[in-house]
Amino acid sequence: MPPPTQAPQSTGPALELLVHGVGGATPQEMLADPRTVRVTGDATAAIYRRSGDIDAEQHPERYRDRPIPEAYCWSNLTSGNGSRALWLLLLPFMVINLAHWMRPAATGRPRTIRLYGALVRLVALSLTVLLTAAACEVALDLTAWQCAGVPDCSDQRSWLGFLSSAQGGWWSQPGRRLALAALVPTALVGLLWYLSNRTWSAYESQRPLTGTVPDDGEPGTAPEAGAAPAAPLRPALGRPGFWFGRRLVARLRAAHTAAGFLTVTASVAGATARHDRAAEGPVPAVYGRLIEALLVLGMLVVLWVVCRRGRSERRLDNRLDRAVITYLPGAALILLVLASVHAAWSRPGWASAGTLPGDITFRVVTLAQGALVVVLAAVAWSLYRRSPEPRTVMHGLGGPAVAMLACALGGVMTGGVAQRVADWLDGPGSPGMGRSAVIDGPPVLLSWQASVIPVLLMLLLVPGIALGVRTYLTARRLEPVVDAEYGEIRPDPARTKQIARTRATAALTDSVPGMVGLVSGAALLLGTAAVGGAWASGQVPGLAMDGSSPFVESVAEAAQSTGSWMIGFGFLVFVACGRRAYRDASARRTIGILWDVGTFWPRAAHPFAPPCYAERAVPDLASRMSGWTARTRGRLVISGHSQGSVLAASAVWQLPAETRRRVALLTYGSPIERLYGRWFPAYFGPAQLHGLHRSVHCWRNLWRATDPIGGEVRLGEQSGPEVDRGPLKDPLVYGRTPEHPLPEPVLGHSDYQADPVFAQERAALLERLAPLLPHQAEADEPRRELKGVPGGPPDTAA
Repeated sequence: MPPPTQAPQSTGPALELLVHGVGGATPQEMLADPRTVRVTGDATAAIYRRSGDIDAEQHPERYRDRPIPEAYCWSNLTSGNGSRALWLLLLPFMVINLAHWMRPAATGRPRTIRLYGALVRLVALSLTVLLTAAACEVALDLTAWQCAGVPDCSDQRSWLGFLSSAQGGWWSQPGRRLALAALVPTALVGLLWYLSNRTWSAYESQRPLTGTVPDDGEPGTAPEAGAAPAAPLRPALGRPGFWFGRRLVARLRAAHTAAGFLTVTASVAGATARHDRAAEGPVPAVYGRLIEALLVLGMLVVLWVVCRRGRSERRLDNRLDRAVITYLPGAALILLVLASVHAAWSRPGWASAGTLPGDITFRVVTLAQGALVVVLAAVAWSLYRRSPEPRTVMHGLGGPAVAMLACALGGVMTGGVAQRVADWLDGPGSPGMGRSAVIDGPPVLLSWQASVIPVLLMLLLVPGIALGVRTYLTARRLEPVVDAEYGEIRPDPARTKQIARTRATAALTDSVPGMVGLVSGAALLLGTAAVGGAWASGQVPGLAMDGSSPFVESVAEAAQSTGSWMIGFGFLVFVACGRRAYRDASARRTIGILWDVGTFWPRAAHPFAPPCYAERAVPDLASRMSGWTARTRGRLVISGHSQGSVLAASAVWQLPAETRRRVALLTYGSPIERLYGRWFPAYFGPAQLHGLHRSVHCWRNLWRATDPIGGEVRLGEQSGPEVDRGPLKDPLVYGRTPEHPLPEPVLGHSDYQADPVFAQERAALLERLAPLLPHQAEADEPRRELKGVPGGPPDTAA
């Protein structure tokens, strides 16, 4: 850290590198000039300058009183062309990927940390199986097995005529219908594989700036006898391999693709194998048993691949497990082809009736997800108890809660598809109720899961009302505080209420963990009840409650019909939002805001999640800072707003110590502690933020009480010069003044640069940047700098 007195200023130029936040911004908006020029980068992410600043380094005399402004624009990484709208359908995959990074901070527990990562990857695998099973349910069960097997259903749809059992054609046999319908889920799995592979090349293939660092072992482990003590480990986000997860993504992509193909194989082969074992026919039953044995072997291999290894972060791992990524998906696809050929074998007299055998898949997947989440919660609690941190959300159970939400989202989306398709195929009937229903409909479990949605919403109504009342009372309590703060002789009640209400509403962000925990716990309990009800009764809730009291019967039927409508409506909303975003750039930008927050982290759990923009943005920023300071030997302030502050901090962590001595960090509206520090304590917890403060030359954070996203860093003065400045006044003035004749808006999360404090703090940071040190002092800097950095968490592989 620099001495408390002001250090002599550097004679080199000064650069301000601006990084925008969620929602994006144009270079013209960031630089306040309509004439901008791209300095480096491409159409996806680039650095811009004003046209008059292109040759700024050759004319330092023009910039004695101000830094050279540059803008890094990365919004096209999340809200570019219309195909990004399809990412909405990958929402459960994105959410489960977040759960991987939410583990509690703990040292000395490498096996427990690895177990946490393996459990999250298993939950992610179950979501792939669930999605593929839903596609099989629609294409194989509802369409090819049920509707095509019932003349009353197939005769009403000409496009199903060649599959109809009444036609007696070559495709009319159930096995051949299943083999043909299997093309739909197979194509879906292939599309997911293609998108994952293509987005990796487009977004996440940027190599990190730094080279490799030695693997010093896990924190908390003792060195071997006779070995020298290991140097303190770098924080996780500063390790060379953190933003380059090529090897793990390739392995997971191969495993999930194979799991999808094997799920389709199970849907095709399950029905044919059961028929061959139950009836004397031309096809020997041993063939079906052989396919089932290979299917079980394939699933075991997939589980082994998923559980075997996680991320490698301490070194830049360019290797690929070519045997896995080459042969595993191919072998699973070959097995699917064999199962389809086996199903297409002629079986005269075989007729499809009821639902497709093997609908137990949904029950097994749901039970497995619930069990995995419970075990994950136990592991997370064990890690939290090792190193408890009061600011961590839900006492370390944030990861399991979010994993439960991912499973619930997956269930709603898959159930919504099945319910809507069943209603469409059945016409006026109600699938599963037996009242003028032409087909039996989707598995009973999906109807039970739909029935618990109204109950869940009713449970959330009470805490929602409580939050509203608490916000109202908080706003009333803040009104005299606002009046005292501005010192108005005659305060305007309406203006006071506006400011107080904005502050009270901004505080609702801190209540999100409680709501997430409540929703996750209720979803787990209600989901367990739905599985039990479906397994015990074998009927939809409306029929299962027949014979009970009239009130119970009416409630069950109302819950089933309302839930079925809501789950189908929710899926249609997803499709409508995706369609609108595909055509409308403004709607696509709104959806991009969601991805700005959700896709910051690398794809460590699910390879089909939307791509991680930080694996492109962080190397871009680190490379620009390192290259500019090495070329000019000047000072640099990286200035990040909102999500841009998280990118800025991550890039600073990646810099060599020599570069960090000439870099200052200015954050404003930053969620780095309020969101990331609480939800991701192993990476942005107090120890990591203290380490960042010690390693960067100087850091200042601006925040407002009216900001629902940004907040304090909360480091205190024990780490050196104080980081936080705030809360800043918002609005700047209460009423009309000669300098402000029109009413000033309440800015909240936006326009921090309009506050005079911003320019003051930026100038102060530039003054605090130390001059260049003698070259001979630089050799010892990495070791001296690392002594102040607390040991980071072990590899997330864990």
